[in-house]
Amino acid sequence: MSEPEDHAPSGRRGPEGHPVPAAPPGRQGAGPAGPAGSTEPAGSAEPAAPAVPEIPLAAADGGRTDPLVQLSLEQLRRRSSMKWHAHPADVLPLWVAEMDVPLAPAVVETLHRIADLGDTGYPYGTAYAEALAAFAADRWGWDGLRVEHTAIVPDVMMGIVEVLRLVTGPGDAVVVCPPVYPPFYAFVAHSDREVVEAPLGPGLRLDPDALDEAFTRARRGGRRAAFLMSNPHNPTGVVHTPAELEAVAALARRHGVRVVADEIHAPLVLAGARFTPFLSVPGAENGFALTSASKAWNLAGLKAAVAVAGTEAAADLRRMPEEVGHGPSHVGILTHTAAFRDGTGWLDDLLAGLDANRTLLGGLIEEHLPGVGYVPPQGTYLAWLDCTGLGLHDDTPMDGPGVVSDLAGPARMFLDEARVALSSGHVFGTGGAGCVRLNFGTSPGILREALARMGRAMAAHGPRRRPAAGLDAGT
Repeated sequence: MSEPEDHAPSGRRGPEGHPVPAAPPGRQGAGPAGPAGSTEPAGSAEPAAPAVPEIPLAAADGGRTDPLVQLSLEQLRRRSSMKWHAHPADVLPLWVAEMDVPLAPAVVETLHRIADLGDTGYPYGTAYAEALAAFAADRWGWDGLRVEHTAIVPDVMMGIVEVLRLVTGPGDAVVVCPPVYPPFYAFVAHSDREVVEAPLGPGLRLDPDALDEAFTRARRGGRRAAFLMSNPHNPTGVVHTPAELEAVAALARRHGVRVVADEIHAPLVLAGARFTPFLSVPGAENGFALTSASKAWNLAGLKAAVAVAGTEAAADLRRMPEEVGHGPSHVGILTHTAAFRDGTGWLDDLLAGLDANRTLLGGLIEEHLPGVGYVPPQGTYLAWLDCTGLGLHDDTPMDGPGVVSDLAGPARMFLDEARVALSSGHVFGTGGAGCVRLNFGTSPGILREALARMGRAMAAHGPRRRPAAGLDAGT
């Protein structure tokens, strides 16, 4: 699928394929969210990076040995990915869904073997799906993933688009539950489908009444419709319960809506919650799920994903054009396979570190950001912060939902005044204005420094603060 040119005049792609604007002339390392006035004249030399004090790794952080305490800030700055180059060097990037971890040994060994053998040809076989099926049985107690009901796709979002093309047509509707992952809006809209919102309910959980109403609107006039669900939910980190998923399946059946579940964060469920695959619940047999090792093992640069069909949807999946399977990288398939098959010990260490960071983040918010609402996520490494009490969400965003590079409200303030990059809430759709998404998949030292900076910036806006109208930790 070609990218929407009106969102990406430079042709550059962001995470999971979503577009980002070109860097200003002479600032190829700076992105759209850089500081005001940083653009250099065309053709000028790259200016020296601001001097930034090093943030040491805290070796005494509870004796932690997980991947999140293994890379220093200086090491991370040597990376060439978007996370570390879209902003100047004095900015701490806690925005895009990329973790600050080394690769799992199983992935490193696979990459070395690929290089040694020159194994960079075309992909073949079903090893990826087989490894995912074994992982699902072992981690989630689900033995219903049938390899013959799978297809390899370039990545989760591109796979979602191709699945939606199987069960809907141009002008049909796709229901989403905002605030939700911004590319849901962009990719659906640029596939000539209409986005219909069913906002999340109390506690940022799925709202059956809102879904019922949205499904009715989506099917109006005899249109076909699908429900694009985030499971676990991005950006809130909510892990849907079996009962919630069964209610979704029943509603979808009653309305004739097909469910497509984005389960890319499924391996990242933290202590106190348990992941339930959508296709494992009664009534979901005509649905689809898409996943990969991209988020859990930090493999966004190695493209490959798996689309899984329920037993009643297998015939639909077989209609997927053959050329879709030519898009995934053979190297991506091999490394994702290794992650699911041999990277579970590394994953367990990561989850322990994310759990510790989740607790640390709660304390830091209480210390530095009083009045900011925070519901500890059950899964992912993403935190959704309600900053409506700052009174900073009344500026006018340049773009609407789906344009991930747009900044407004508290995210703009925290970038400009705290030098911390976060994702702006309004791009996640209804309910997002005045909120920010924070990536806590980083070292405790970076997390502490970022929250301290944010606290100082927020204190400067003290007179504007008012009680948060949204969530608090007890919601």
